[in-house]
Amino acid sequence: QVHLVESGGGLVQPGGSLRLSCAASGSIFSINDMGWYRQAPGKQRELVATITSGGRPNYADSVKGRLTISRDNAKNTVSLQMNSLKPEDTAVYFCYANINTRYYAMDYWGKGTLVTVSS
Repeated sequence: QVHLVESGGGLVQPGGSLRLSCAASGSIFSINDMGWYRQAPGKQRELVATITSGGRPNYADSVKGRLTISRDNAKNTVSLQMNSLKPEDTAVYFCYANINTRYYAMDYWGKGTLVTVSS
C-alpha cells in the first residue's frame, strides 16, 4: 500500500505565506510526477502545480509567480511554497503522485489539507 500525507495548511491573511508538504510512504519503487491540486467550495478540483521526477515544474496560470513547487526524491516528498496568498486561493489542497510499485504505476492522492486566506 501507498500513502500520501499532507501537512501545513491553516489560516493566513491575504498577502501572507504558507508552506504545504506531502510525504509518500509504502510500497514505492519510484515516483513519476508529483503535484498539488485544490478544490474550493462548490467548485471542481483543479490543477495547482506539478513537478516531474527530473524537477521540471508546471503551474496553473492563476498561481504563476506566487507559488513554487519543489520535491526531494530521496525523501519522497513534495512541497508547495505559497506566497502573496489571495482569498481566492482558499481551498482544500490535495497532494498527488503517480507512483511505480513493483508491478504497475498508479495515481495516489492525499486526504487534503485546508488553506483559508481571510482577514
